[in-house]
Amino acid sequence: MKIEHIAISVGGKEKVVGLTQLLEKDGFEIASAPRTTGDGYFESVVVDFDGNLIEITV
Repeated sequence: MKIEHIAISVGGKEKVVGLTQLLEKDGFEIASAPRTTGDGYFESVVVDFDGNLIEITV
């Protein structure tokens, strides 16, 4: 079953950046590098091995 999108709050900008870097190092595709979105959220988006989008946010 493909989920399409899930969001995980990690509690801080540094944690978003660190987890994104770790996942990239482990071979995950980064769909969107850490950034502040137009609606004010700090997030990145990673694609898991099944093609689901994982949003990592503060």
